[in-house]
Amino acid sequence: MGRRPILAAAGWLATTAAATLVGLAAIQLVGTGITGTPGGVRDQAEVARALASTAPVATTPGASVTPDAGATPTATAASVPPTASGTERTFRTAGGTVIAGCGPDGVRLVSWSPAPGYRVKDYDRGPDEHVEVRFVGAEGEHELRVRCRGSEPVITPHD
Repeated sequence: MGRRPILAAAGWLATTAAATLVGLAAIQLVGTGITGTPGGVRDQAEVARALASTAPVATTPGASVTPDAGATPTATAASVPPTASGTERTFRTAGGTVIAGCGPDGVRLVSWSPAPGYRVKDYDRGPDEHVEVRFVGAEGEHELRVRCRGSEPVITPHD
């Protein structure tokens, strides 16, 4: 065997080793940005701390929902600054979140969003005397029924 094939093999091995090292260095520099989760992976304790640190939503007086077939016993509401047509409020249950507003034609649903694991089964958008959204999931059914008291949306008991 001549000297030329041995030099070619050695050159090929050196080039392959250099390319591998450059690739590993580039991955090290980029870090988890290529394959990792943005912000890193969090364990259960970190997630629980992050969720516990969020500001709680105040419970509105009279915001109870009459329990029925798995309905949530209470809903919470947070006020939003008045709009030109009245006040909008956010109501939350285990099944999802609803934003309702009062206007000259009655109450209307501004938006609604089911919680993870839930879907919207039925809704009445309004404007009307009352509006409602029904969320259904593995944990049961949660219905929010809203009407206007003055110019403020409030939760009303189920019939």
